[in-house]
Amino acid sequence: MLKKIFKKRKIKNTNLFVEPDEIFLDSKNLENFDRQQFEGKIEKPISKKNVLFLGACLGIFMIIFSIRLGYLQIKKGEAYFIRSENNTLAKILIFADRGIIYDRNKEELAWNKKGEGYELKRGYLSPGFSHILGYVSSPIKDKKGVYWQTEFEGKDGLEKQYSDRIQGINGSKIVEIDALGQIQYQNVINAPVRGEDLITTIDSRIQSKLFTLIQELSEKNSFSGGAGIIIDVTNGELLSLVSFPEYNSEILSEGSDQELINKYLTDKRKVFLDRTISGLYVPGSIIKPILALGALKENIIDPNKEILSNGFISIPNPYVKDGETIFKDWKIHGYTAMREAIAVSSDVYFYTIGGGFKDQRGLGISNIEKYAKLFGIGEKTNIDLPDEKSGNIPSPIWKEKNFPGDPWRLGNTYHTAIGQYGFQVTPIEMVRAISAIANNGTLITPHLLLENTEDNKKVFITDIKKEHYEIVKEGMREAVTYGTAVALNVPYINVAAKTGTAQLGVSKNRVNSWIVGFFPYENPKYAFTIMMESGPAQGGVGASSIMRQFLDWMSINTPEYFSL
Repeated sequence: MLKKIFKKRKIKNTNLFVEPDEIFLDSKNLENFDRQQFEGKIEKPISKKNVLFLGACLGIFMIIFSIRLGYLQIKKGEAYFIRSENNTLAKILIFADRGIIYDRNKEELAWNKKGEGYELKRGYLSPGFSHILGYVSSPIKDKKGVYWQTEFEGKDGLEKQYSDRIQGINGSKIVEIDALGQIQYQNVINAPVRGEDLITTIDSRIQSKLFTLIQELSEKNSFSGGAGIIIDVTNGELLSLVSFPEYNSEILSEGSDQELINKYLTDKRKVFLDRTISGLYVPGSIIKPILALGALKENIIDPNKEILSNGFISIPNPYVKDGETIFKDWKIHGYTAMREAIAVSSDVYFYTIGGGFKDQRGLGISNIEKYAKLFGIGEKTNIDLPDEKSGNIPSPIWKEKNFPGDPWRLGNTYHTAIGQYGFQVTPIEMVRAISAIANNGTLITPHLLLENTEDNKKVFITDIKKEHYEIVKEGMREAVTYGTAVALNVPYINVAAKTGTAQLGVSKNRVNSWIVGFFPYENPKYAFTIMMESGPAQGGVGASSIMRQFLDWMSINTPEYFSL
């Protein structure tokens, strides 16, 4: 039977012996079957060649891995560590936009600009605006990037005066940052609140031009500095408030140019001094209109009475036997009444009505002090700027304090009557005083913020008659038509003015050059003060020259301010 089967399947191998692993055995049919002995797969052993190949691959992998690991751990370890630190949730400040400061025509004077990262920086219109605007100290962070000063802090000018209004309120947000420093997610927790904008009374066109004129004359004629003010005599609005020299507001805000900042600090011209409100200067003859009003009010002289000026007056010297003390006029004027004395600035006339001479009684130092104070000299104007100073009026009490044992003398009164000796004023004091003459007796409060002008404090000088003001204003007009301020005799607007030249030091080779006044003469609207500080006594070019150039420029570029 088997033979037939093998023949049928054509089995070539006639060897009928079958190995145990060549047949399928069912262990269930076999007694005493050893399962472990016969079950399982027989595998072919791995060759030596394959073992070597696999070992080489593993070795190469380990070498590459080791090199990469060393690169990441050693060379790039610190960098990736820093990255890993940023792989965090961080609370980030959102700096509030500081309020923008505008001029009266909505020209930007101070604004915000983007800095690095989340920071903001402050931009400023320049030059000519630094003392008005001031500057800020920007937010400051430590080496780890943590802010320890989180606000812009106003340091000078309007930035300091109105800092609470314009600084805004910072916000914050949560930011998810990955290991590469990329923001993956952020969510605002507290939205920032923008600071309040400010609109000022300043006309940036006028401010820039007046600054340029003062700068040019200072540099050309060796003045150490200067100040210029234009004010509305009806409400105290300041069109211009110039102080030269000045600093750069952006440089100080950023604090980046330390070399330039050091130059500011060592500059003998006192770059940080706002000369308009904090500079104290000998006024010279610009105080004569105030003394004239005092003399009229006290009825010590008829305005038409003439006093002879032959170039000087002399009085007995009590300390020198048969000696005399001479008080010089700046020139011989002949006979002058009050209006002409103002126009030509006769020192002899004001010596006489100030201290008295021969049969003409004078105001005396007490009344000189009284009327100077009545027009705001020696007190702050309360302008809305920080660090304002007040002037000084010489008096016996002041002299005793500063020169103990040296009594007050008549000569001290004479010198005080022409704005010398210990007389000191700020330009802002003088422009307010001249405004009070122009508007017939109202002391206004100078201000830079264009709002609620009708609520600004006013002081009314009620003791002086309108006709007295008219006499003094006529004298100031005559100063322009033929007197010391003839440079302002322009065809397009009628101006009234008073000049002043204050001698400085013992040698008197340097002077402060002043001009004050108002326009239009018929219906005063604006008063002005120009002061050029410590220039050469010889030369003749000073404050009057600047005001003339400025009026010429205004007639072309801002004629609206000349309309009646």
